[in-house]
Amino acid sequence: MRGEPRGVVTRLRAAVTLTHQCWLFAVGSAFFALATAPGLADAAGETAANALCFVGSWFFTSAAWVQLVRSGPEGSLQWQSAATQFVGTVLFNVSTGASVWAHRAIAERGLVWAPDAAGSVAFLVSGVLGVAALTAGAGAWRPRSTDWQSTWINMAGCVAFGLSALGAFVRASGVTADEALANAGTFVGALCFLAAALLPLGPRPRRRWGSIERA
Repeated sequence: MRGEPRGVVTRLRAAVTLTHQCWLFAVGSAFFALATAPGLADAAGETAANALCFVGSWFFTSAAWVQLVRSGPEGSLQWQSAATQFVGTVLFNVSTGASVWAHRAIAERGLVWAPDAAGSVAFLVSGVLGVAALTAGAGAWRPRSTDWQSTWINMAGCVAFGLSALGAFVRASGVTADEALANAGTFVGALCFLAAALLPLGPRPRRRWGSIERA
């Protein structure tokens, strides 16, 4: 019985693949990019845009879970990066879900912005850990490597999401601190995550490093 948990993890790792991980991240990123595309909220309404982000967040969480299952060994930089990212995606589930129905400044700040900011911090920490893992496994400068490109594009997306959270802070009046920055940061971050997810799916992927492939 002592070996059963490890056997379950082994079976899970065999059942999910990098392709699953990348496509889930790509679809989730596409939802976020569409929701924050210039003019979409004006044309379809904020509720529709928020709903798109909510749907996208669940693809993110599914992808992050796959990445966590595939990462290892437990406690390594790769695993810590994946685990932190998974926590961030769950926080985005909370914030995007709350944004669909929170219409008061107090609710928006407490139920939407707070977990959104915490999720963005988790993504930033995850991105830094991913870069550290990449550097330890393959060196600091490997621009021709698909993994290197994907990891750094992912890092750029994490920074963009962090800036978005700063812009989305809800003042007591109910007005966001910088709505343009909030939308642009999410849009740019989503495009970065989309590119990072699609890179490993290219026709001629280069040699991957270690036991983790960032998306």
